[in-house]
Amino acid sequence: MSTSPPSLGFGVSSRLLKATEALLFAADDPIGAERIAEIVQDVTGEAEVDAERVETVIEALRETYEAHERAFEIVAWAGGYRLVTRDEVAPFVKAMVQDEQRSSLSRSLLETIAVVAYKQPVTRPEVDFVRGVNSDYALRKLMELELVDVKGRSESLGRPLLYGTTPAFLEQFGLNSLDDLPTIREVEELLDDPNFDDERAQLLQLKTEEAARALNGNNSASGAPETAKKQGDKPEGAGDRPDTQNASESTEAASDNGAHSDASASN
Repeated sequence: MSTSPPSLGFGVSSRLLKATEALLFAADDPIGAERIAEIVQDVTGEAEVDAERVETVIEALRETYEAHERAFEIVAWAGGYRLVTRDEVAPFVKAMVQDEQRSSLSRSLLETIAVVAYKQPVTRPEVDFVRGVNSDYALRKLMELELVDVKGRSESLGRPLLYGTTPAFLEQFGLNSLDDLPTIREVEELLDDPNFDDERAQLLQLKTEEAARALNGNNSASGAPETAKKQGDKPEGAGDRPDTQNASESTEAASDNGAHSDASASN
């Protein structure tokens, strides 16, 4: 396998290639060609470095990774570029981080952000109409997560706020632009695909388990006081003694009642 450096255009130095690769590797968020060029200019003082040359370097790096079958690749992401691992090595990375806690969006948040993404700019009443429930909390939560933001006001009666997705939404879902969203027809075809049956079954199983956990939690919360009420007066290790005592008390009460009845009869 050849390890020769990638072929670069005129005026593109190996230092620019290394700097671009290093910045792509170190960036936590997608980074654009213009930003890379600005950083290189600030560090080296080379004013001739521009976004076009950085784009050339990125393409050369892509070709190199592909030719050498490297484990990572450069992809367009949320208006910039990211250095990511390839799909075929995903199971190994997943195994390494499987114990790490990952925050996920609830079903209501996913429903809400899907409506916003496909119908934006959209008002809250429009989101409510599609979902069939009030979406005020969901929209506020998505705004806190910086996945949704206010884009203006509608011209309709009352001029309600208009909501739309943010660049963070693109980054979170691995999209370069909103044009990368699957069409409704593509989603329907995916759901009708027999190969999706396993995924659908897993989703249903997850939903069932979540419902069971919620139900058990509610039962525990409501059942605890009743249990305490039933068992609170019974000393530990007493066994059946309280029942025996109650039986004795009942017998004594019955005897007293009998005596009272005999006295009444004699009178």
